[in-house]
Order: sequence, then structure tokens, then C-alpha cells
Amino acid sequence: MSTRARIVAVCGASQATDGDREAASSVGRMLAERGYVVVCGGGQGVAAAVADAVRESGGTCIGLLPGDDPESAVADVTVPVATGIGHLRNALIVRSCDAMIAIGGGYGTLSEIAFGLVLGRPVVTLQSWTVCPPGDGAPDARVHRASTPAEAIDWLVHML
Repeated sequence: MSTRARIVAVCGASQATDGDREAASSVGRMLAERGYVVVCGGGQGVAAAVADAVRESGGTCIGLLPGDDPESAVADVTVPVATGIGHLRNALIVRSCDAMIAIGGGYGTLSEIAFGLVLGRPVVTLQSWTVCPPGDGAPDARVHRASTPAEAIDWLVHML
């Protein structure tokens, strides 16, 4: 059995709302306290809030950056990785994780949710997208919609 730390992606908009940043801070703190490594986009908004909370809680946060400069990561990212591939790095964020949480977000976050579903990762949303596949218009049952950061973390811990 592997003893490596489990990795949880936290995805969301760089232009996050105050509520999104608060949720990301709570999620980051709870993940770090439970020993999870967090991977995010490494920039502003949700990524900055989660990275700050992870650092303050003694955890590790990997930032997969869209550009070529690791110095562009927010200061609280523990391990900045400059991918140089722009938005295509969203696939790497999801590919590298064991599960993901989407908080708020725009179309980049929606792409990460889609990659999560395609790659079979547990996906929980918080103040984020409802995904309805074509057909009957019902929300995709593989995406868990949480009401609070604690509910999101509890669901992910159960899934992992």
C-alpha cells in the first residue's frame, strides 16, 4: 500500500468573490490539517486564498502555472511549476489529483470539472457550476454539490 500523500485539486476563478475566497480559505485549512497536498493554478483568487490557508496550516500547495515563470506564483504556493501551456494546464491540475473541489469559477473551472468527470476523479462543487449532460437536463449525479466547506471536505474524505 502506498504511503504517499493524497492530492486534492482546488479549482476556481482568479476573479473570485469574497464568498469564494472565504470558502477556499476554509477548504485549504481543512485539507492541510488532514494531511492532504493541494494542487491549484497558483495565481490569484481562489488559488491565492487556498494557498494562503494551506501555508498557514503547515501544508503543501503545488501551483501549476499557465506561463513560463515560476516567480509568477502567489507567495504562498509551496511548489510553483511553470508549465508554459496556458489554460491547457487545467488538464494537468486534474490529472495530478486524486479528487477535486471546484469553488465558484468561470469557464476554466468548468473545464476542470469536465476533466475530472472524464478522468473519473471525485468532483465536489461549492458555489460552482451545475453540470447537466444532454438528455433529460438533470444534474450529473457524479458531481456532488456541497453547501459548506465542511460538507465538501467530509464528502471528499469519504470518497478517498
